[in-house]
Amino acid sequence: MGADRVFAYGAATGLLGDLLLGDPRRGHPVAVFGRAAGAVERVLWRDHRGWGALHTAVCAGGAVAAAALAARAVRRSPAASVALTGAATWAVVGGTSLAREARAVGRALEAGDVDAARARLPHLCGRDPQALDADGIARAVVESVAENTSDAVVGALVWGAVGGVPGLVGFRAVNTLDAMVGHKSPRYRRFGWASARLDDVAGWPGARLTAALAAAGGNPRGALRAWRADAGKHPSPNAGPVEASFAGALGVRLGGTLSYGGRVEHRPVLNGAAGRAVEVRDIDRAVRLSRRVGLLAFGVCVAGRLLLKGRAS
Repeated sequence: MGADRVFAYGAATGLLGDLLLGDPRRGHPVAVFGRAAGAVERVLWRDHRGWGALHTAVCAGGAVAAAALAARAVRRSPAASVALTGAATWAVVGGTSLAREARAVGRALEAGDVDAARARLPHLCGRDPQALDADGIARAVVESVAENTSDAVVGALVWGAVGGVPGLVGFRAVNTLDAMVGHKSPRYRRFGWASARLDDVAGWPGARLTAALAAAGGNPRGALRAWRADAGKHPSPNAGPVEASFAGALGVRLGGTLSYGGRVEHRPVLNGAAGRAVEVRDIDRAVRLSRRVGLLAFGVCVAGRLLLKGRAS
């Protein structure tokens, strides 16, 4: 069995596992990696970019090397290769958990329980929930669904199509490191620089594919218009296209003032000219769009591998 079929069958198995089971309740591989990366950080931390780059190389490089060794060990068995790819896909994608958490916040808002929505929001994103009213929480959820569709689903599939199990694992390792040390706090402004920049590079193709598929799965004209007009205004080179495209596809406005860790940011409004304010019902619309984008991304990645094989043969 060729590598293209191994990826297709394995990724399909992993996505089905995510759909049926969601994330593992205990012993999640990403959480295990996070604890290991934290232990390495305690040894290597210095307020210096070079030490941060070493931390990134040790953690991400170690994860990729372990995945490559595992893939090599089973390469002679198609069934074992498919099983390993399926397990890796299930471990690194998070579409079901993303949808579950977003809808949980949405249900609390629909019931008028803003305090419950605030308590649930940190499961989904790093915003300061106490600084948000009901409309602000709904907007934060839609933005998080958009960004995490790229980070938790599409980006992983893209790198899985490119590099198999090491690609899947490597992308998730880089993304996790960025979440741990890539933010601009005083402790990580220098130490986390390498992780943040590597995540920008790794996330670039998945973000563009996510934005394109959001346009295909929603309002194409509105999504493409918002992407073209507003993506470059966002401080993140990858979140910008994704959030702008989702905003246009859903016909809403995203961006604006937000708060992270007590730090207030005034971000540009995305799709401001054509969109309306986010409403609670838009959370479910965003989740459905995210599901469509994930399914389309799987098809595109499988087709891409088959196309590359055909050109190579």
